[in-house]
Amino acid sequence: MQQGSRSPAGTRGGFGPFLREHPAGLLVLLGISVAGWLFLAWLATDMETPFAQLAMPMSRDWSTGNLFAVWAMWSVMMVAMMLPSAMPMVLTFVRVAQRNGEQGRGHAFVAAYLLVWLGFGAAGTAVQWGLQQLGWVDPMAVSRSTLLNALLLLLAGVYQFSPLKRACLQSCRTPFSFLLGQWRPGRAGAFAMGLRHGVLCLGCCWALMALLFIGGMMNVAWVAALAIAVAIEKLAPGGQLISALLGLGLLVAGVAKLILAAQ
Repeated sequence: MQQGSRSPAGTRGGFGPFLREHPAGLLVLLGISVAGWLFLAWLATDMETPFAQLAMPMSRDWSTGNLFAVWAMWSVMMVAMMLPSAMPMVLTFVRVAQRNGEQGRGHAFVAAYLLVWLGFGAAGTAVQWGLQQLGWVDPMAVSRSTLLNALLLLLAGVYQFSPLKRACLQSCRTPFSFLLGQWRPGRAGAFAMGLRHGVLCLGCCWALMALLFIGGMMNVAWVAALAIAVAIEKLAPGGQLISALLGLGLLVAGVAKLILAAQ
């Protein structure tokens, strides 16, 4: 951090003061997430619209419109799912920046964070295209393969116990520690910090996001369940223990699916 600036320790006392002083910031973040969820609900309930049809390519030969629509669906889904659990980090960053007299840095931080998930949306689009080419998922990205379901569950379960997962989750759960170790001055520094936090958040959650192929992109209840699991891991007391229990559950489900696929 800049010499003479106030450290994150000066933010002790929780988010109450910040929210009372800057309710607009919280409302904007919540509004973006709510808009994303409403968009997903609209797609799921009105699949006859032109955009929904583009987002569910019936043919393996995707058009440019299909690519854009599927990427847009993935990107909106990622923002809607991940932004709520990122709020403690974002609010902490904004509060510290304002205490240091660095107004407006929060926009750069949030933009960089969202950029990471837009990139992940592109990766998800590519994977969906590849799986549909192989005939392993249907137009709504629901797995047609019991073996694929088993592998996705086992991958997510094993990853829950990996050192990378634990390190990324710990960083996401401790905003002050992240700020102390990663603080950079200026808007460019805020953007770099947002990218760094987005990558850590991605490292924490990518395997769980892969489970979207089990329930499908149009299954809002399944998407919400995964979002809640991510939020509990990152925000609830005892998140490391919850992460381990979730991992055990995923492994058990994966083994059960694997046995079913072998029969």
